[in-house]
Parts: sequence; C-alpha cells; structure tokens
Amino acid sequence: MSCAREQGFVMPAEWQPHSAIWLAWPYDPTTFPDRVPKVEATYVQIVKEIHESENVNIFVIDEPTKKKAARMFQEAGIEMGKVRIWVSDYADVWFRDYGPIFVKNPKHELAMIHWDFNSWGDKYETLLKDKEIPDVINKDLNIKCFKPGIVMEGGSIDVNGEGTLLTTEQCLLNSNRNPHLKKQDIERYLSDFLGVRHFIWLKRGILGDDTDGHIDDLARFVNANTIVCAFEDNPDDADYEALKENYDLLCKSTDQDGKPLRIVKLPMPKVEDEGGCRLPASYTNFYIGNTKVLVPVFDHPNDAKALAILQELFPTRKVVGICCKDLVYGFGTLHCISQQQPCPE
Repeated sequence: MSCAREQGFVMPAEWQPHSAIWLAWPYDPTTFPDRVPKVEATYVQIVKEIHESENVNIFVIDEPTKKKAARMFQEAGIEMGKVRIWVSDYADVWFRDYGPIFVKNPKHELAMIHWDFNSWGDKYETLLKDKEIPDVINKDLNIKCFKPGIVMEGGSIDVNGEGTLLTTEQCLLNSNRNPHLKKQDIERYLSDFLGVRHFIWLKRGILGDDTDGHIDDLARFVNANTIVCAFEDNPDDADYEALKENYDLLCKSTDQDGKPLRIVKLPMPKVEDEGGCRLPASYTNFYIGNTKVLVPVFDHPNDAKALAILQELFPTRKVVGICCKDLVYGFGTLHCISQQQPCPE
C-alpha cells in the first residue's frame, strides 16, 4: 500500500468536525492508586459533557465493567444511544498514544494510521499489548489502515490542519523510540502519513512527564495560526527554563506559509503527589470537541485564569473545566486519554 499522503489523506486539526471520541475506561489501581472510583466519576463527567455533540466509543475490560459503566452513564442522564461500549482486553487508558490517528481525504474517505507503540520507550512492559487496539477497532470499522512501521504516539504531535506539525526533540528524537532514524527521516514519515509539510520542533517537556516531552502538555494549536503555550512565570520553578525556551522558539516560528504565529501564554498549575513529587499537570492537555472544549483543572488558583484565556480563544465553543486532580496521578489528563475521529465529509 502506498503512503497515506499519496492517496490524499491528511490529519485534520482537532477543531474540525468529529463524528466520535474514543476512550478507554479506567480500572487499574496501579495507574490510579486508591483513586479508581474517583477517576471513573471523572470519566462519567467527560462523557456527559462531550456526548451532546459527538458520539462516544469507550473500551471496557469485561462484561461486568460494561454493566457498571452503562449504569453510571444512565444515572448521570447520558443518552445511551450516543454511547458505544466496546468489550476488549487492554492495559491502560492512554488512548491518544496507542490508538489510531484518523486521517481523511477529499474523496470523503476515512482511514487510520497504526503507528507502533512501545510504551514510551519500553518503560512499562505490561502496557505493550495496547499496540493491538487499532487492529481491534478496524475489524469493525473496516477502513484503510496504514502502518508506517515506526514508533509514534498521538500525544507527541499536534497539527493545524493546514500543513504544520508541532512536536518536541526530547520525544521524537529520543533513542528509546526510533534510534535508527534521524530528524529528516522522522519528518518524512510524518509528511507521508499525516500530510504535513512544515515542522516546529520544541525542546523539552515538563517535570514528572514520563512520555519524554509530549507536546500536548506544552503547546497546542487553537486555530491555524494561534498556539497556546504553557509558561511558568517563576524563574525559580523547576519548569521555568524548559518552558521559556519553548516559548521563545515558538515566538520565532512561522506557519507553513512563512507567516508569524500568534503565541498565547497559559499559566501552569502545580500539582504534587503525597510525597511532594511534581505530577505532569498542564492546562494545554485539553480536548477540543465539536461544541465544547474540555480543559483539565486542578483546584489551583490558576484554573480560572486558564479557562478565561481559552474561552476567549474558542468563542464558538463552551470551555468546560473537568477536575483532573485524581486523573493526573496516572501522569496524564484529558487529551492523553482521548482520540478524535473526524467526520469524513
């Protein structure tokens, strides 16, 4: 099979219309120690907010969990006709990274890209089986499936839908992903399978991030020429240097046509576990739905400021804060757990 780009397939921007969101129900106390019931409640809130404007596909581990999730959805007033629950074996909830990336072409065809998943550089052997989830999905969807044959995670990239891709050197050039590939090789794969032609490379990620600097905790497109960037004002903070370096790089960057980008700072929350270790909390880990933008909040003084900034940037969508102070114990929040399926039209 030829590469996706040769057949006109491109990855749409996240704000373009979706037909569905994909999720996987939390169940593992290893990921969420003493917090699984609280994270389940968070998922119910996510589904309740997002199902109003797009369908929900959600994996569960077994039939008893399916019954429990369905009961919780119904008790929350969720319209079950818009929710499809898939029973399948999977290890964890980080659907953005192991699930497929959906692409579409001008012929109104939908396809998927099935990248390899090695649990963020072979950090967690028990999670490797999640690499099979795209094949599970496509047994039902039966759409074109491209397999580039390299390691790539959905949370490591962001696109503006016009040809520009945003990522980090710490992740995509890490020797624990594709040690045989150089930067130009990675760019060629991204161009061939996502239809992009211009690249913005940031440097490093935030403290506590076990993904080696995923972009969705650092900077995100909110429209074709505007990027929100996580920024730390305190020069004594552990994240200050890395975030300032990324911000400065963005301010010097352009879009695919050489035009300057608008860069908007987002403040940082500071969330620590009981031992005082920093958790990778960031307001940039939001999910852009058809009518709502779901934003992680953490009962932090900067929550309101971040929500106000994003509401101004998304005037046609309602910005909704979802409390993620329990979800972030798994080292990710809303964008990490989700994947959008675009409308092919």
